[in-house]
Amino acid sequence: MSSSESRDYLDLKAILVILILTLLWGLNYSAIKISNEGISPVFASTLRSLIASVCGAIYCLRKGEKLFHTDIRLFHGVIVGLLFGLEFACIYFGMLYTDSARSVVFVYLSPFVVAVGAHFFLRGDRLTVLKTLGLAGAFMGIVFVFYGKPKTAKPNMLIGDILEIIAGMLWGATTLYIKRFMAGKVEPIHTFLYQLFFSIPILFVVSLILEPTWVYQINSSIVASLFYQSVIVAFISYFVWFKLIHQYSVSRLSAFTFFTPIFGVLSGILFIGEEFTFSLMVGLPMVSVGIFLVNWRK
Repeated sequence: MSSSESRDYLDLKAILVILILTLLWGLNYSAIKISNEGISPVFASTLRSLIASVCGAIYCLRKGEKLFHTDIRLFHGVIVGLLFGLEFACIYFGMLYTDSARSVVFVYLSPFVVAVGAHFFLRGDRLTVLKTLGLAGAFMGIVFVFYGKPKTAKPNMLIGDILEIIAGMLWGATTLYIKRFMAGKVEPIHTFLYQLFFSIPILFVVSLILEPTWVYQINSSIVASLFYQSVIVAFISYFVWFKLIHQYSVSRLSAFTFFTPIFGVLSGILFIGEEFTFSLMVGLPMVSVGIFLVNWRK
């Protein structure tokens, strides 16, 4: 492992890159809401993983990289793909019942999972009093958002909220697994490719069971939304994210992902007209500050 791969700080380049990634991820929640208008959610996620996997395979072939390992690293890839598939099944299916602005807040329980998990499973990344206070404050923010529903809330919004919370926990578990078992042992492109490729069977089976109709309508907005989710987010942004995970401290990276809920809430309000509730107004800063404290280091 080179020195850059074990870096315990974020340089200016890494900070700018992670900020761009969080902007793309925040916008993605509005894109999902748009594609859900014409394509069943889990099937759309299946298509997303398939398209991004094809892009990754083409990249590997052009770079002369082999597509799959034949040892324990392939097993780790399957586990990561399973976690990823379940995560996005929860995200896409949950978005049928809850707002994108609420979804992006709940999914960003992920840094809490990373902070607690790193304490037990990663070396040199312990919980402190400040981190514990951050966890408590951010949890209160989540509770505040959870109970402060918009005026347009449907009775089954609770289902969507719970699914998004589960998705956040799965994302945190995936990040920890990659850092523990794959970082420094496989190239970032393989981490990316395994996650996307092995999520396809999971997502397809879930879609087959839960979604009798896969496509309701197709228009330019839905196609553009699917392209954005598949190529811009799932291929380009995730590949860059995995390169960062391999090279930098996972806790320091997670500290900056608190910008994603901010971008996600703003995109939901600006682009699809979602309500900016009082609970979001109060809960979002609580969650953001809590995540920042959880990952703060002198």
